[in-house]
Amino acid sequence: MEMTGEQLIPLTQAETWRALNDTAVLKDCIPGCETIEQISDTEYQLTMTAKVGPVSAKFKGLMTLSDMAPPHSYTLLFEGQGGVAGFAKGQASVQLAPEADGTRLGYVVKAMIGGKLAQVGARLIDGVAKKIAGQFFSEFNKRASEPR
Repeated sequence: MEMTGEQLIPLTQAETWRALNDTAVLKDCIPGCETIEQISDTEYQLTMTAKVGPVSAKFKGLMTLSDMAPPHSYTLLFEGQGGVAGFAKGQASVQLAPEADGTRLGYVVKAMIGGKLAQVGARLIDGVAKKIAGQFFSEFNKRASEPR
């Protein structure tokens, strides 16, 4: 499944880039995120809870940044294990472009799940994945827009 979208962030491109790489901002913006810890310049360990229909799972995962071109773009890869519920893998390509009123953040998200979660039904999973991606980028925009 693939989703695309964009947000106008009322910050400069450099400020938007910094926020996208700030663990406190990411933790607040990733729906269901309980912990996030930077373990290298490009890797983060995280735990999060996700609910897909009747199945709720706590994922322990690794988020890796690749194809980094600061402050223009990067690709974020996620792999998580949800125990008996299954696994989730995802990729988000994020592009930043300066605009008069801030920064245009464009994204393409691809997600794949397996195990018990995959048995719930593709349409339901697509809806949840779109909701999580939309919530993340909306929350990021809101959080980045707050006065400091």
